Amino acid sequence: MKCPHCNEMLLMSERHNIQIDYCPACRGIWLDKGELDKMLEYAAAKTEPTRNYQSGMHDATGKHNKPYKKKSFLGDLFDFD
Repeated sequence: MKCPHCNEMLLMSERHNIQIDYCPACRGIWLDKGELDKMLEYAAAKTEPTRNYQSGMHDATGKHNKPYKKKSFLGDLFDFD
């Protein structure tokens, strides 16, 4: 199948039982019917309860501790490099 945007040949990758067609030229992502629903189900299963962080957290040395930034599930699915 060819990319609708740049007419380049699409490559297929399978991640977590989801088939993703992507274009290596324009980096476009193309999903078939039902694949977005599968991605949302994967995201819901991957999320954990959020933790409440207080702003301005400091440790014993007075240094500011930044809360851990949660990684996106999209990076796990769309990391083709």
